[in-house]
Amino acid sequence: MTPAAWHCHQRDSVGIAMRDLGAGEGVSVAGVMVKLTDDIPSGHKFALKSHASGDPVIRYGERIGCASRAILTGQHVHSHNLSTALSGELDYGTFTPTPARQIDAAALGDWRGYRRHDGRFATRNEIWLLPTVGCVAPLVEMVAREAAELHRGKLDGIVGFGHPHGCSQLGDDLSGTRAILAALCDNPNAGGVVLVGLGCESNQLDDLIELVPARSRGKVRTMRAQTAGDEREELLSVIAELVEELAPMERENAPASALTIGLKCGGSDALSGLTANPLLGRFSDSLAASGGKLILTEIPEVFGAEDALIARSSSVETFGAAGELVNRFKRYFLEQGQPVSENPSPGNIAGGITTLEEKSLGAVQKGGSAPLVDVIDYGGVAQLAGLTLLEAPGNDAVSSTALSAAGATLILFTTGRGTPLGFPVPTVKVSSNSQLASSKPGWIDFDAGNVLSDGKDAVDKAFADFLNAVASGQPTQAERSGQRVISIWKRGVTL
Repeated sequence: MTPAAWHCHQRDSVGIAMRDLGAGEGVSVAGVMVKLTDDIPSGHKFALKSHASGDPVIRYGERIGCASRAILTGQHVHSHNLSTALSGELDYGTFTPTPARQIDAAALGDWRGYRRHDGRFATRNEIWLLPTVGCVAPLVEMVAREAAELHRGKLDGIVGFGHPHGCSQLGDDLSGTRAILAALCDNPNAGGVVLVGLGCESNQLDDLIELVPARSRGKVRTMRAQTAGDEREELLSVIAELVEELAPMERENAPASALTIGLKCGGSDALSGLTANPLLGRFSDSLAASGGKLILTEIPEVFGAEDALIARSSSVETFGAAGELVNRFKRYFLEQGQPVSENPSPGNIAGGITTLEEKSLGAVQKGGSAPLVDVIDYGGVAQLAGLTLLEAPGNDAVSSTALSAAGATLILFTTGRGTPLGFPVPTVKVSSNSQLASSKPGWIDFDAGNVLSDGKDAVDKAFADFLNAVASGQPTQAERSGQRVISIWKRGVTL
């Protein structure tokens, strides 16, 4: 049975309520009986010892902030008496090489995917329609839906991904839009891509095509709506040609090393760092041991937990790039007049997460313990086996689009609050708690809450088997419901 409270680490000064607990109730934590002085909602923290104002509060064995006033043993610990200790940029010191460590994880077995001409494997065989500009986004989505019905059963999908950008942008802002669209064209899951322009936009088709990696330009078709005759009929004709080319493809055995996995969390709760994110971390270690690629992003949700992550760098270059990326993102906040700690979200807070440090320490567990091998900019593509850190914000749609553009052919998305949204590549929703999984079966693909009752080993095996099935073609809930979008990170002025 699930205990009444959870102790994450032997150094922790707080316990976590695993159900609603009442004032006056006695709770055993790490062999010590604590009498609660407050009602403690499920997922929230209570003090295991007294804290003076300014004392560090410890969870996951690390500081998650400081007591903003005195806290007595048994009291509720949350936003009324715990505050962040984050400020601005940090000096991460100098790189200290560490001996290569053997990851204690079993290698993963083969799966069945589509082999592309460049040797990469895809988890889906699809056609993606991408607009260069928001003016043709509704056209792209409308025609994609029509084509999907016309060619139903021939491919895994024909999807149009609208967005509102591509015009009235300047400089780096426009470059970022181009980079992300060009990288999406390179994703192996898109066996064919139709880039649809208007004709007069800032994001011109020819400039965009130049950014598409050479290995993927042969699968890209283009159309300018202003110079086309009947743009709908022309698009349907181009799609039909791609369907004829791609339909004969069949799945074949692929090694685990051919997988590129994006790691994401959204709508986290206090159990995300106990169940779902550690589950992803153990899977990440297995994939890294198998030679696969992992991509971690959401840089603001690294703040407060970056020291241990950066220390895992495999080289001095990666160490420097990781520290610079985190500090660059902090400057991005500060230059807009915003504190670096303006997180968690209202939903996170309601679920028991109080500070960004606490959220980040739970979130980075998704990356397991594999070495950090590379750092890439927004719109970049992961190239190396192991863990890559990708520049992108925490926003679900923006970061998941960036993961897809970086080459992820599967996204693992943990959540404690729930969300129906999916993204360009299969997005596996992993619930941190069983109540969410049972109440939202149309959203959730896998229940990590079972770790508390069934144990890690059984759930780890079930998770690996499930992901093998999804990679091999089993649709996710978001795919079944048609919940698939992209979102582009807009950072500049609008003309």
